[in-house]
Amino acid sequence: MPLMDSRIKKYYDIAKIKLYPICRSLTGNGTRKTLKIIKKQFPKLKIFKEKSGKKVFDWNIPPEWNIQNAYVIDKFGNKIIDFKKNNLHIVGYSIPVNKKIKKDELFKHLHSIPNQPKAIPYITSYYKRYWGFCVSDEKKKLFQKKYGKYDKFKVVIKSSLNKFGHLNYGELLIKGKSQQEILISTYICHPSMANNELSGPIVSMCLIDYFKKIKNLEKSIRFLFIPETIGSITYLSKNLDYLKNNIIGGYNLSCVGDEKNHSCMFTKYNNTQSDKALFIAYKKLRLKFKVYSFLKRGSDERQYCSPGVDLPIASIFRTKYGEYPEYHTSLDNFKLVTKKGIKGGFKVTKKAIEILLKTIIPKNKIICEPQMGKRNLYPSISTKKPKKNTRNLMNFLQYCDGKNSLKDISKQIKLSDIQTKKIYLLLKKNKLVE
Repeated sequence: MPLMDSRIKKYYDIAKIKLYPICRSLTGNGTRKTLKIIKKQFPKLKIFKEKSGKKVFDWNIPPEWNIQNAYVIDKFGNKIIDFKKNNLHIVGYSIPVNKKIKKDELFKHLHSIPNQPKAIPYITSYYKRYWGFCVSDEKKKLFQKKYGKYDKFKVVIKSSLNKFGHLNYGELLIKGKSQQEILISTYICHPSMANNELSGPIVSMCLIDYFKKIKNLEKSIRFLFIPETIGSITYLSKNLDYLKNNIIGGYNLSCVGDEKNHSCMFTKYNNTQSDKALFIAYKKLRLKFKVYSFLKRGSDERQYCSPGVDLPIASIFRTKYGEYPEYHTSLDNFKLVTKKGIKGGFKVTKKAIEILLKTIIPKNKIICEPQMGKRNLYPSISTKKPKKNTRNLMNFLQYCDGKNSLKDISKQIKLSDIQTKKIYLLLKKNKLVE
């Protein structure tokens, strides 16, 4: 078996056997258990925790939610809904309940998808106290037919919301030669769904396994395993200044495991090195792909590209979230996510990272225009017209803002790639750029 295929099989199997059954949420034991399983594969993964209630930008970390059991018993003593048979049966973050209710009240808290009769939907209520159950529409119609208006049901939800709990996330850094970093982010907050939840962590684990073995990486690669939205907001609130100074590109990985399509979402202005590298990656791999408008965002690209954050983080998908019928349902399983699908997501992301690793993105070390004369890079005696080479140096520095590659700069200042590279090396030697 080729090395790439054996790597994919290893992490695919870990996800399918060990991670898939876990009931995850934004917080709680499921998230911690997931991180510990990943850490067992990569001992250098650091697991962090932040207190519930902590203010992170405009948000507050919610109470820690854990669930032990949840079920509904009918008038005959039959357990007609059972969380232990499928953890999607419970609405995420449901409050504790133990009472008898009539059919009408039960149906107010019963969710299904009429146009997908066999699917159990995934529903949450993170920030408003609520309880509910999710069933297939087939089952809901059966209940409607089988039970009368005055029939009673025993509803039990053994859950807890701990305001003194924590939110957990994982971080792993593969150190390169440069302070510049590439950020790879994926989430670990959904229960048993394969594409929407586990495909990103599978591809991330494959990438860690691959890049950790490469010596002398040009740049560092930072991997995050976080709860979606509140996790990225929490992480950014702690690390934003560092990230803005060091991240030159990266990707949010979501829904990267099916075989249906290749697609992506560039950053909001479609002009970062991440966007360019990903575009080149698809072309080099000769893959057809669809680019979704940033106006259709829905994952953590929302946070990484928010005003004031503005990190160059694009998103990579196979089929984008919300664009396939199995999304956020029990049908999002390991029949949908395949080793071949994961391999495709891995190859695209790996190629885009490799392109970013090789891309030289110079950054001015001096605020405002540097004093070139004291470095013998500018004539000490004023003349009517500065030398052409002096003008080229100054033009280079104007576009040396940590966002443009050497190729970008060469186009802007209308010089060849070779001439631009020589200027870069000269300025680097004089400690004007990094």
